[in-house]
Amino acid sequence: MLQIELWKRIVIWGLVALGLLLALPNGFYTRVETHNDALAVIEAGSDAPGLQEQVDQWPGWLPSGLVNLGLDLRGGAHLLAEVKVADVYQARVEGMWPEIRDMLREERSNIGPIRLQPTDNPELRIRLVEKPEAVEDAAALVRGLARPVVSLTGVNSSDIEVRTENDLIIVGLSEAEKLATDERTVRQSLEIIRRRIDEVGTREPTIQRQGSDRILIQVPGVGSAAELKDIIGTTAQLTFQPVVGRTTNADDAPGPGNEILPSLDEPDTYYILEKAPVVTGEELVDAQPDFDQNGRPAVSFRFNPTGARKFGDYTADNIGNPFAIVLDGEVISAPVIQSHIPGGSGIITGRFSVEESTNLAVLLRAGALPAGLEFLEERTIGPELGADSIEAGKIACIVAFALVLFFMFVSYGTFGIFANIALIINVGLIFGLLSLIGATLTLPGIAGIVLTIGMAVDANVLVFERIREEIKSARGPARAIELGYEKALSAITDANITTFITALILYAMGSGPVRGFAITLGLGIITSVFTAIFVTRLIAIIWFERRRPKTVLSGRALRLVPKDTKWQFFRRWKMTMGASVILLFVSVGSFAVQGLNYGIDFRGGTTIRTQSTQEIDIGQYRQALQTLELGDVTITQVFDPTFEEDQHVAMIRIQAQDGEESVSADVTRNVLAALQAVIPDIEFTSVESVGPKVSGELIQTAIIAVLLAISAVLFYIWLRFEWQFAVGAVAALVHDVLLTIGIFSILKIQFDLAIIAALLTIVGYSLNDTVVVFDRVRENLRKYKKKALSEVLNLSINETLSRTVMTSVTTLLALVALFVLGGDVIRGFVFAMIWGVIVGTYSSVFVASSILLWLGVKRDWSKPDASAGTQFADVDA
Repeated sequence: MLQIELWKRIVIWGLVALGLLLALPNGFYTRVETHNDALAVIEAGSDAPGLQEQVDQWPGWLPSGLVNLGLDLRGGAHLLAEVKVADVYQARVEGMWPEIRDMLREERSNIGPIRLQPTDNPELRIRLVEKPEAVEDAAALVRGLARPVVSLTGVNSSDIEVRTENDLIIVGLSEAEKLATDERTVRQSLEIIRRRIDEVGTREPTIQRQGSDRILIQVPGVGSAAELKDIIGTTAQLTFQPVVGRTTNADDAPGPGNEILPSLDEPDTYYILEKAPVVTGEELVDAQPDFDQNGRPAVSFRFNPTGARKFGDYTADNIGNPFAIVLDGEVISAPVIQSHIPGGSGIITGRFSVEESTNLAVLLRAGALPAGLEFLEERTIGPELGADSIEAGKIACIVAFALVLFFMFVSYGTFGIFANIALIINVGLIFGLLSLIGATLTLPGIAGIVLTIGMAVDANVLVFERIREEIKSARGPARAIELGYEKALSAITDANITTFITALILYAMGSGPVRGFAITLGLGIITSVFTAIFVTRLIAIIWFERRRPKTVLSGRALRLVPKDTKWQFFRRWKMTMGASVILLFVSVGSFAVQGLNYGIDFRGGTTIRTQSTQEIDIGQYRQALQTLELGDVTITQVFDPTFEEDQHVAMIRIQAQDGEESVSADVTRNVLAALQAVIPDIEFTSVESVGPKVSGELIQTAIIAVLLAISAVLFYIWLRFEWQFAVGAVAALVHDVLLTIGIFSILKIQFDLAIIAALLTIVGYSLNDTVVVFDRVRENLRKYKKKALSEVLNLSINETLSRTVMTSVTTLLALVALFVLGGDVIRGFVFAMIWGVIVGTYSSVFVASSILLWLGVKRDWSKPDASAGTQFADVDA
C-alpha cells in the first residue's frame, strides 16, 4: 500500500532539516569565518577591542562549521615532506656512548682500557685495547644497559643489540627499537611542525601524516612554498658542546667521539667538538628575540630545571674553557666561560638581523625537529587563481544546476518537480556533511559536486521510468508508484554500490585533490540515494494523498527515446564489436608509439603558471630562460574564454633532470628574475614542484588504483549476478579506460593526477549503466524462460534505453557546463569525464551485452521465479 508511517516521515524530514541546518553557515561564509576566527582569538586569551563585535556577527546557537576551501580556491602553499627517520639512529646511538664509556671505565681492572672506533654505520664500535679475551664479559655488561622497547609492536624486545667481533663490541639499535624510533620521530615532527605553523598564526592549516614517514602540510594564505619551508624546514637542532680545538682544515681527523663543524661567523674556521652535548635544545623552555650589550640582535633563552643544573655544573667546572653553541651543524659562537652561570638562562649572539633573531626564537620555542625533512612535492597557489576558480566553479554549478532542473521538469512534469526539490536538498545535504566532517573543498571537489548534480537524477529516472512501465499494466497509479520504487531499488542499489566502491578506492589510494574529489563523490552517492528513495517518494505520496490523480507520468513531455522501442541491437553486433576492437588497437598503438603527455605529477619537475598584461611570445619566454640552462623546458599558452582582454596566461614546465629535483626555491626565483627582465609585470600565480621519487610512486599508485577498482567491481558483480555478467562488465570497463587513455594520447592532452580520478569515475559511471542493464536482463531471464538470450538482451536494453539516454544527457549537461565555464585549470579533467560518459554509454549497450551474448548464460531454473528487487519489497521508505 502506498503509505509511509508517521514516525518515518518525521525521521526523513528531520534528517533533511538537520543537513540543511549544517549547510546553512556556508551561505554566509565571510560572516561565519570572521565569527570563528574572533572566537578562536578570545579562547586563546586575547581581549583585543572589536573581537566581541566580530563574534556577534553570527548567532552562537546556530552551527558554525564551514567547508574549508582548498589551496586552489583560497591560495597558499602545499608541501609533502619525507622525514629522514634514519638520521635519528646515529644520534640515538651516539647518545648512549657517555653511559657505556663510564660503565666500562669502572670495570677497567677487568677488561682493560677501551677505545671508540670510527664507523660510517649507525652503531658504536668499541675496541678492548689490552684484554681482547674479556670482550664477551664487556659485552654482557653493555647488554645490562638495555631497556625494553616502548611500543605495542616491541613488547618483550630490547632497545639495543650487542654483538662481538674479535676484540670489538658492536652496539646498535634493535629492529623493534628502530620501528618505535621511526614512529616517535614522525609523530614528534608532526607536532613540532604544527607548533611552528601555529606560532605564525595562519588560518586552518592542514597538517597530517601520509604513509609511514611523510607529512602533508597545506597552509592557506602563505605567500609561497619557499616561505613555508623557511618556517618548518629548518631542524633547529640546538646543542651546547665542549670545544676540543680549532682548525682551518675541514679534513683534519677530529678523533674518536669528536666532530668538526664550521663556524657561522668566521670564514675558513672549524671547531673540533665533543659529539656528546652537555645540554640540548630539548631542555629549553623559552626563547625570545633580544639584543646584546652592544645593541645587536640576539636570542635569549632559558632551560628547564634539568637543563639549568647541567648548564650550571658544566660552567662551574670549566671556567676559562671555550663552549660552543651549535645550531643545525654550525657553530654560532664559541664564547669562553668567564664564570659560573646559575639559573639556566643565557643569550645567543651572532651576526643576526632582527628578522633572523625573531625566526630563530620561533624555531627554538617550537622545538627541534628530531630529523631532517626532504621536500618531495611543493605547490604555491596564488589567491588570484583561487578567486578565478571559485567564480568559475560557482557559475558552472549554477548553470549545470539550472540545465538539469529544466531538463527534469520538461521530461517528467510534476514528478520532475519532485526530483528537482530532492536535487536541491541533495546539494544542501552534501554541503552539510562536508561541513560536519570539516572537509576541504578543492576544484576537483567542485567537479565532484557538479558530477553529482548530473548523476543524482539517475535514481529518480530509474524510478520514474519504472512507474511509466507499471502504469501500462492498469493496476492504478498508487500501485504503479509503489511497484516503481520497489522494482527500481535493486538496480539503484547495485549501480550506486559499484560507484561507491570506486570512490572508496579513490580515497584510499589518492591524495590531495583526488581525495577531495572522492569525498564529494562518495557523499554525493549517499545523499543521492537517500533523496531519491526516501525524499522524492515521501513528496510523491504526500502529493498523491491530496490530489488522488487517475494517472501519473502519462501527459505530454519531452522524450529523447520513443515509446516502446524494438530496436535490434545485435543485428550487427559483430560490426560494433569490430569497431570497438579497431578503436582499441588505435588507442594502444598511439600509446605505444607516442605515449602520454604526462603532467608534472607523473614526470617530476616544476610547473609555473604565469600571468601578465603583455601578449605572450613563446620565443621570447624561451630565449629569456636559455641562459639558466634548465634542460627540458616546455612553454605553452593557456586560452580560455573567461579570461579578460589583458589577461595572458602561460604554463612553464621545467623537467626534473637526472640526479636533480626541480623543487628548489632558487630555480623559481631565477626563472622569475629572467622573465621579469623582459616582461616587467609578469607574476607567478602558481608554482608546483614534484620530485622524481613522488612522481614514480604516483604512476605505480595510479595503476594499482585502476586494477583494484576493476577487481573489486568484478568480485561484486560476480557475487550479485553470475561470472558471465562480471566478465562482460569488466570488458566494458577495460574498453572505456583504454579508449580514454587513447584519446589523451592521440590529442596529446596533458595527463595528470586528476585524470586518474576521472578514469576511476568513468569506471564507476560505466558500471552504473552496465549494472542497470544487467539487472533488467536478470529479471527478464526469470520472466521469459524460453526466449533466446539475444531476444532477452534486446528487450532489456530497449526497456532501459530511455533511462540510459536520460541519465547520460543530464550528466553531459552538467559536464559541458563545467567544461565551458569552469576554467582551464580542470578542462582536461572534465574532458575525460565527458568522453567517459559517451564511451561508457556505448559500451554498456554494445560491449558488455555482446560479451554476455557471446559467453551465454546458464539458466538455473531452480532459483525462485521472482522479479529482481523482490528482496527489498518490504522496505517502505
